[in-house]
Amino acid sequence: MFNIRTFDSLKNPVFRLFYGGMLGQMAAMNMQLVVRSLLIYRLSGSAAILGLMALANAVPMVSLSLFGGVVADRVQKKYVLLTGQSCSAVVSLIVAITLTTGYLSAERAGSWWILIVTATLQGIIMGIMMPSRQAIIAEIVEPNLLLNAVSLNTLGMNSLRFLTPAIGGLIVDYSGFDTVYYTTTVMYIVAVIFIAKMPVTGTVRIGPNNTLKDIKDGLRYIRHEPNILLILLFALVVVVFSRPYQFLLPIFTDDVLKVGATGLGILMSVSGVGAIFASTILATMPNRKRGLLFLLSGLILSLALIGFAFSQTWIISLALITFVGVGDTGRMTLANTLVQYYVDNQYRGRVMSILIMEFGLMSFGVFFAGLLADVIGVQWSVGGLAAVLTFLSITMLCFSRRLRTLD
Repeated sequence: MFNIRTFDSLKNPVFRLFYGGMLGQMAAMNMQLVVRSLLIYRLSGSAAILGLMALANAVPMVSLSLFGGVVADRVQKKYVLLTGQSCSAVVSLIVAITLTTGYLSAERAGSWWILIVTATLQGIIMGIMMPSRQAIIAEIVEPNLLLNAVSLNTLGMNSLRFLTPAIGGLIVDYSGFDTVYYTTTVMYIVAVIFIAKMPVTGTVRIGPNNTLKDIKDGLRYIRHEPNILLILLFALVVVVFSRPYQFLLPIFTDDVLKVGATGLGILMSVSGVGAIFASTILATMPNRKRGLLFLLSGLILSLALIGFAFSQTWIISLALITFVGVGDTGRMTLANTLVQYYVDNQYRGRVMSILIMEFGLMSFGVFFAGLLADVIGVQWSVGGLAAVLTFLSITMLCFSRRLRTLD
């Protein structure tokens, strides 16, 4: 498994710089993901407000992703990444200062609006930046190393998913939320330093500056490419029905499993163990049967989520969340690889922007799941959505031969 072939893409010095920047950015994002949800839940005590924060993050992300795809096809992606990561550092610092000064606190009723606003700003940044971050990989490595590079990228993200949530939970319990946000600010700055050292990659398409026409051309291209259309549709469906669990985990850890912030971090980290395993396996695999593995990843994810949703035992929950990590990573890595493998270069940024919409659509799912959780309970909310995903995954496995047979 750990043959040198697994790490071939890291022989490329430009990919190493990109990788360093990715590690800084994703360390900050993973830590914020667990801490921000826990913070707003403790300030408001409401699953619906937790879902509202996710929705505030989603709306600009979905609205601007297509524009971000056009930017990725027109502007050097290095500069887009530098701008986005610098802005993320500023947003993180704003939250840290409001926590330190006491303006954002349980004593000030309604002060959670700051988290709603900063989540909105982060959604704007992500919507514009993420298509460039995904599309730049194909400009750095050779086509035969694309799956390897994407898998290593996912492996790095998931290694941080293993480490940073637990660290974030410990920092919250022993030092406070403000320390976490100062830490993430530093991580974003580290990411800026690595990306600044990268050379520019690829070429910028020259043409009339008509953003709306470029977006329409990208959507028309997707509509006439059935392989890409199927990959995108299934990837987005999986995200909407599965990812709400991640934002609702504070409710599971505080109200169902009763393990607190440290337990929340451990749960996220254990999910990262399964994700690391899946990423390492995918990095060593040849370019065969990727469509079938993509569909199976969705099924594994949905079945594991059903079990996790209704578990009330800490050890069983830890075991099941490992398989959640396996399925989620398989889905994410294979969708990214398949799309980049089949897309034409001039449409790469715009097509990747549709895939990036999963982050925004995920938040719509979180908002809906949060409303459901207030009515029927968080276990039935997450478990019910996972059951729908199980049905859809089995249906695609049985009836979508085109997607199932993709290499």
